Amino acid sequence: MSTNVAVIGASMTQFGQREAWIQGLLAEAGAACLDDAGVAPDAVEHLYVSNMASGEFEGQTGVPNALAHDLDCLPAYTQRVDQTSSSGGAGMYAAWQSVASGASEMTLLVGGEKMTHRSTGEATDVIASLTHPVEYKHGVTLPSFAGLTARRYLDRYDAPRESLGKVAVKNHENGVDNPHAQFQKEVDLETVLESPIVADPLRLYDFCPITDGSAALMFCPESVAKEYTDEYALVSGVGGATDTHVVHERAEPTVMGGVVESGKEAYEMSGYGPEDIDVAELHDMFTILEFLQMEGLDFAEQGAAWELVEEGKTECDGELPINTSGGLKSKGHPLGASGVAQGYEIYKQVLGEAGPRQVDADVGLACNVGGFGNCVITTIMEAGA
Repeated sequence: MSTNVAVIGASMTQFGQREAWIQGLLAEAGAACLDDAGVAPDAVEHLYVSNMASGEFEGQTGVPNALAHDLDCLPAYTQRVDQTSSSGGAGMYAAWQSVASGASEMTLLVGGEKMTHRSTGEATDVIASLTHPVEYKHGVTLPSFAGLTARRYLDRYDAPRESLGKVAVKNHENGVDNPHAQFQKEVDLETVLESPIVADPLRLYDFCPITDGSAALMFCPESVAKEYTDEYALVSGVGGATDTHVVHERAEPTVMGGVVESGKEAYEMSGYGPEDIDVAELHDMFTILEFLQMEGLDFAEQGAAWELVEEGKTECDGELPINTSGGLKSKGHPLGASGVAQGYEIYKQVLGEAGPRQVDADVGLACNVGGFGNCVITTIMEAGA
């Protein structure tokens, strides 16, 4: 696959509690992306929809076919991409493949999820269904994995509890400047540390919210991109990997093998290393995951990510800004949309179009995690020539 793959358009709906159902959310983002890219609907050859659980949440299936109809993209090939909470990143991988392989010269990716009409317990149960059946039978959920891992990390590396809280504070601060974020408000460290316990030592503000929303990206060969615009992003590298489905079988639970391996693939393909990344969007479904991904992607030594946070190096004015969008913590986490929204943020950053949250960035990285590191996609983008 020697074709250089470009991204020429991007869109993102308002994240949060929305009245629209999944089909409406997808159509909103898809139409906006077509408009942003200046691409006619009938020019779309492949249409991918990243979605984890429209059937479980809403009783709605066949969403890609319906979306092609709603956007007037017929007769484009359509496909749903489900890789649990990394469905968005998997969709980016699929969209890249479709163009890089020569199968499509114009691929639209739309990711979305409708969740807020369900109770917290119902939504948690749907998400927990991605765990191993034995773990699920014993009542294991992703929050419980997060609490156990956070406790091990803090104890093993002598990290202060406050360092996790500072991740939440940072990401909420970044979310203030994101007009699409679910929570556009700052929180202080005291509020985070005194919020209700969910899975010790993690508290309410260590967790992302349940969210409705959608995001979209338009992919094409670089040669085609130049026919549409002088400003585009290139997918420099992409990698995907899978870790053990049973979490307790991992040699060290604070090491996410899928992050390590997908990062290696993306770095190798792009020719860049961790020292070349100017901005990163990481999957902070829980604050502890920001630490684990920083270390798995070699932004920090094992057990030392918390030190970078304490030193302010991951803030917008730091050496490596992380989650300038507000991350899942503040922006929200509509499962199928999250990875695509990460791509949206990196696209905007490398093109210098991120508004008040803009940082100095030519190369950006997005890491989208499924389950508790069960499957991971890492994507690197840079500004086109």
